[in-house]
Amino acid sequence: MLPHFLVYLSLAGFWALLVAMFAVPSIVHISHLKNLLDAPNGRTVHQSLTPRLGGVGIFAGFMSALTIFAPLGNGVKELLAGGILLFFVGLKDDLVSISVAKKFVGQLLATGVVMIMADVRVTSFQGILGIGELPVGMSYAFTFVIIVGITNAVNLIDGLDGLAGIIVLIIAGTFGYFFYRYGGPSFSNYAFVAACLIGGILGFLRYNFYRASIFMGDAGSLTCGFIVSVLAIEFIELGGRTGQPFGNSAPSVALGILFVPLFDTLRVFILRMAAGRSPFAPDKNHVHHRILEMGFSQISTVLLLGLLNIVVILFVISFAALGNLLLIGLLLAFSVALSVFLGVYQSRAARRQVAAS
Repeated sequence: MLPHFLVYLSLAGFWALLVAMFAVPSIVHISHLKNLLDAPNGRTVHQSLTPRLGGVGIFAGFMSALTIFAPLGNGVKELLAGGILLFFVGLKDDLVSISVAKKFVGQLLATGVVMIMADVRVTSFQGILGIGELPVGMSYAFTFVIIVGITNAVNLIDGLDGLAGIIVLIIAGTFGYFFYRYGGPSFSNYAFVAACLIGGILGFLRYNFYRASIFMGDAGSLTCGFIVSVLAIEFIELGGRTGQPFGNSAPSVALGILFVPLFDTLRVFILRMAAGRSPFAPDKNHVHHRILEMGFSQISTVLLLGLLNIVVILFVISFAALGNLLLIGLLLAFSVALSVFLGVYQSRAARRQVAAS
């Protein structure tokens, strides 16, 4: 890759960082002034009134850096348009709270923009279960599920100071590196998307890491999840079209890169439905809640989950040659084992609590 490309990439990330870092204190001040604060409740970990408009700072850094430094072709312009839609949906939820149905409509519109206007979609299963090229209708349907699923997974993981930010940072950094190294003319634009997102997140984390003076909120988590979902789809397409960096194993590698938010979301959805409740009904069954119950601090929990994601990423990258089916099977086996471990520990902790009372 040409040196000037790396310079522009660095400038984009640095610009996003500066904008976010300088915007967030003003957002905190205005939030306290106007009483736009998130009150503690039975599900949250924080214990004081805290602003939840951090997504405004993240998106300000991301959008300004992207429009100044990045080429907006190959779907990036449409990604930005979809991101703006979801940003305002999340912002409204942060300010006045909206229904799940209205959030879903916003995700539907944002997904439609990138799928229909930019043709951002998964076009092939790349040999998984013997399936190659997908019919157009199935391609659109599967892409919709991926974007909405990942967007909500990132939204749901946002439960501790710095957790969603650290996880998004790891994911965007991994995808961005491969787009930088192997993107070529068709996919290198997404290296800018990743760099701008990384800069915005870093500027925000300056005020969000324990103890947080501001939260990401839905404006941040929905937008970050949407951006990450598009990066994941384009990463899969990069492998399918160019054979680099992992060829047909790109889908399983992408699953590994997204491991923590996907594992957490699937686990809580299954537990909620098994209990006869809506999968969207809030509770304290997230993986970070279980780790906190083991006696870990908030900082340790965030770092542990970040480390877990990195370890899984290194594993799928190192063993990509095993192919999709085997890698996905190993990821599923590990997920089941981890979930069983968390469940067993929870049961033992509950028995000890009953015995002590």
